[in-house]
Amino acid sequence: MKHSNQVIILMGPPGAGKGTQAELLAEKFNLYHLETSEIIEANLSRAKPGDFVIVEGKKYFISDEKKKRESGDLMSPPLIAFWMKNKIKELAKEEKGIATSGSPRSLYEGKELVPFLKKLYGAKNIKVILLEISSRETIWRNSHRKTCQLMRHPILFTKETVKLKKCPFDGSKLLLRPDDTPEIIKRRLKEYKDRTYPLIDYFKKTGLKVLKVNGSPTPDIIFKNLLKLLS
Repeated sequence: MKHSNQVIILMGPPGAGKGTQAELLAEKFNLYHLETSEIIEANLSRAKPGDFVIVEGKKYFISDEKKKRESGDLMSPPLIAFWMKNKIKELAKEEKGIATSGSPRSLYEGKELVPFLKKLYGAKNIKVILLEISSRETIWRNSHRKTCQLMRHPILFTKETVKLKKCPFDGSKLLLRPDDTPEIIKRRLKEYKDRTYPLIDYFKKTGLKVLKVNGSPTPDIIFKNLLKLLS
């Protein structure tokens, strides 16, 4: 089933602001913010000891995947692609457009998801945005960011929020993610450069246009720049 709802794929290193901009774009264009981390965490949290998922005849034990995530390694791409395709199929049936943040994360996922998205939404309705920031900024942003316990709102680290202990949106406790230590962030950054960034060439080869945006300014400026590009 093809329909006119658009798909916006936000790419970039850890801490580039993919989630924030996807949320803003979703609200602006009435899209569903498809957040990979949220889908992963939901599946990990409801899994019981010994649970596994079979994808293409192979078992993926949830406990093993959780260890990978906590150490900063990418989880198994076939499993992530399986979870994502299930959600995308559900959204397509409801004729909802999508803004993704954090997926695809590997060439395998890209080769699984891009043809799938083209079939459901049409290639002309898919846009790719690359948010670019330096490695130094990636490490600094991730090691300082906080996330609320209830709704997972990301809270930017500024002089106004440095002493903030509760989320200003829902009042829940603000937490540092356990995988946001400098050592783990460096591993995640290497994973991004080795396994995720090559997707940019893949997108171009499949006919998708990649729009590059400076991810260093404040979120409001980045959002204004995105709207100009998308218009």
